[in-house]
Amino acid sequence: MNANIHKFQYKDIYFLLDVNSGTVHVIDKMVNDIMDIFDGKNDTTVENSLKDIYKKSDLTEALGELHKLINAGELFAPDIDVPPVFAEKGVVKSMCLLVAHDCNFRCKYCFADSGEYGGVDRSLMSNEVGEAAVEYIIKHSGSRKHCEMDFFGGEPLINMPVVKHVTAYVRKREKETGKLFNLTLTTNGMLLNDENIAFLNDNNISVVISLDGRKEVHDRMRPDVGGNGTYDKVVANFKKFVKSRNDENYYMRGTYTKYNLDFTRDVLSMADEGFDILSVEPVIAKEADYAILESDLPRIFEEYDHLVEAYLDYRHKGKGFFFFHFNIDLNKGPCVVKKLSGCGAGHEYYAVAANGDMYPCHQFVGRKKYLLGNVFEGVKNTKLPAYFRNCHVLNKEKCRECWARFFCSGGCHANADLFNNDIYKPYEIGCELQKKRLESAIVVQSIMALEDK
Repeated sequence: MNANIHKFQYKDIYFLLDVNSGTVHVIDKMVNDIMDIFDGKNDTTVENSLKDIYKKSDLTEALGELHKLINAGELFAPDIDVPPVFAEKGVVKSMCLLVAHDCNFRCKYCFADSGEYGGVDRSLMSNEVGEAAVEYIIKHSGSRKHCEMDFFGGEPLINMPVVKHVTAYVRKREKETGKLFNLTLTTNGMLLNDENIAFLNDNNISVVISLDGRKEVHDRMRPDVGGNGTYDKVVANFKKFVKSRNDENYYMRGTYTKYNLDFTRDVLSMADEGFDILSVEPVIAKEADYAILESDLPRIFEEYDHLVEAYLDYRHKGKGFFFFHFNIDLNKGPCVVKKLSGCGAGHEYYAVAANGDMYPCHQFVGRKKYLLGNVFEGVKNTKLPAYFRNCHVLNKEKCRECWARFFCSGGCHANADLFNNDIYKPYEIGCELQKKRLESAIVVQSIMALEDK
């Protein structure tokens, strides 16, 4: 079968993805069998090969429909070339400010070492560093009007004075420059009190909140500094917060590990608590008892099928919720540049450590070979942005022939570096999980589209 065609089955439904166009077709068993042989030109070979299974008239009709799809650019679409924009220097669109290299939790899987990022001090960002970061993105975003900035940690609410100062500075500079900033804050929820909630709402700051599902799952992996469970406190805070903004402009993110491969129960637990904008992500870990191994993949694939079924069942019962990984656009999708390069880490997106040092993204902070420079003096390692800009799916050997390449954009650079010491070599377990999630998303979106007709 052509490398630019991907077929798969969910229960008794067959799916066909044309990789280059991104078009999804729900097909029957006969077309599924035809596509094992058909290359767009060999109609006679197809008919001769399948004449003992299907009627010739049915095969001829199906082949005619497939040729219509070819002519429409929705089957065997031509390969995507690297657009000229990749030869240009990118503009900085987004920055992540690590306002606190400290945290009031001790999550066992934390990539940031509870905020220390491999360092020895638990420092807080100053107003001066925050302002310099704002000036950096204004100066280096070119003619782009819309910019993004994320308050991150550790736990950013630990350093609320700087969050407030930088927010006020951003709003002032918006008026002076004509730029528009979308602000986001990521929090574990422990410090979401009335005052902080009011500030976040008054300043239209999008918020990512962290919960791992069921109480026993959450408390096992996300204790406080004293080792105590945090579920009851943060769920109460999250409910108050979400209610305060009418169930909008937030996103709840969880992590599943080897300990809870039945993570559908965690997704539904969050939904049952009243949170309806959700995701759960696989843990990224090496040599830990909770790490996901290749041997766990069949069980996880089975669980994603279970999650699809549960997700659709909740929708049918009028209890539907938004699940991030099932939200893909089967009609339009992202632009070509996004398809090829993904998040833009290292050339369009930088992370700023508390002392002002800049890295390709928040997960690279503390990895010294990826230090770009600092917000006061700019990028000193001038080779790194070009290195990251060229790290797109058409330049990655294992991505070029992968059917999922234009959906995942080559996966996470930080994970590739962590497992393979090379951002051009994807983390393979992550690839397999991503492909299963994409198939699940295609199933969900296709079934919902058929039901809505």
